[in-house]
Amino acid sequence: MRIVMKFGGTSVGSAERIAQAAQLAVHAAAQGHEVAVVTSAMSKVTNVLIDAARQAATGKWDPEVRRELERRHLEVAATVAGGDATRHAAVVRQLTDRLEGFEKLCFGLSMVRDLTPRLMDAISGIGETLAAPLLSAAIAAAGRASESVDATQVIITTDQFGGAEPLMDDTRERAQVHLLPLVQAGGIPVLTGFIGATTDGITTTLGRGGSDYSASILGAALDADEVWIWTDVDGVMSANPSEVPDARTLAEISYSEASELAYYGAKVLHYKTILPAFRQRIPVRILNSFNPTHPGTRVSVDGDPAARGVKAVTSIRQVTLVTISGTGMQGIPGIVAKAFEVVAVQQADVLMISQASSENNICFAITQASAPAVLRALRATLEPELTRGHIEDIAGQPVAIVAAVGDRMRGTPGVASGVFGALSTAGINVIAISQGSSERNISLVVTESEAPGAVLAIHRAFRLGQSSQA
Repeated sequence: MRIVMKFGGTSVGSAERIAQAAQLAVHAAAQGHEVAVVTSAMSKVTNVLIDAARQAATGKWDPEVRRELERRHLEVAATVAGGDATRHAAVVRQLTDRLEGFEKLCFGLSMVRDLTPRLMDAISGIGETLAAPLLSAAIAAAGRASESVDATQVIITTDQFGGAEPLMDDTRERAQVHLLPLVQAGGIPVLTGFIGATTDGITTTLGRGGSDYSASILGAALDADEVWIWTDVDGVMSANPSEVPDARTLAEISYSEASELAYYGAKVLHYKTILPAFRQRIPVRILNSFNPTHPGTRVSVDGDPAARGVKAVTSIRQVTLVTISGTGMQGIPGIVAKAFEVVAVQQADVLMISQASSENNICFAITQASAPAVLRALRATLEPELTRGHIEDIAGQPVAIVAAVGDRMRGTPGVASGVFGALSTAGINVIAISQGSSERNISLVVTESEAPGAVLAIHRAFRLGQSSQA
């Protein structure tokens, strides 16, 4: 089986964790699997790089930032090289070269004081280029041939800095040349996550969940059988365990369920990151590098066919429910179009929409951070309708969204009544409701203070803490 393994920041956060990650990769290879690895930066390094870039953009560059990064990575290099002087020297050389490049970029930035998206990508992606040689050295020290590979040589992307998209045909061609021979020979290449490059060789980053995205892209480019995401949790949970004591790890979910759960606040794969794997029907496993014997969660096209009804419950906090209401709205064309044009101009994400069939009321949920600007813009744009009385009020209310998710909610009688019955029994008022035509998600708005109780009530009503569902 061909496997692409991705290790997150906490999984490569220290010399000990890097050695453990190397052992996991080597163990899989020893079992006869072909293995390629994608690594994140060491924990918190990317934040340090971004902060340094922003500080330099104000004209202040502190060389101590480079020295501290150097100390941290060189200490790890001395441990993971396994006592091999040649290997250690090669890693030190790579680290030094990349940190010198980082310092030059920040010093130049402190002179010009213009932090462009292109320059931010060049700086923020350096952490992965520091981590990859360390993990590759640890794999070599554990007895497997390994090579650190800069993703700018493999993952070719658009020039949308800060959120580039892969050009899969070019990426597949590069992966077959730069990575496949080593993989087929039993070695383990280590690719830098999060970054890629344009066709002109300019460094880009893949945005939110970038290293997971890199693993999915590489899995598709190498025709992998599975992609394994090593992180610091046992997998996808049926609810937030801090709110639901009997929340359990889900053994298998579908891509669509993973997408819904990620969108509605669960800390799982971001929907975009699994698209390349999804398009090639490659399963993705979420595993815990701190608890490697746990089977984790398998994300596949079909999920768990035996599961019925609600699979998991999640929530989004710090949300504002924007309500546009007025009896004069009925039959007046264009109000909804104007409203959502305003939202688009403000670049606010709409998390949920609900409208009364009478057309007297429309509400939608956005993040609290974007709410003030959206409300101001709505009142300005819809001022003629407010003046004429077509609209009576435009208001924002702090709320939370609770979502019950499951592929096989569709066609299962009693799911909606079970959800609302549970909330009624718990004395929780539902402010707004939304359900898509796919029927795999029932979303509802409650006050933020009642969100934990709502999640717990639904979880218990559908007995999601049990190992199997009726």
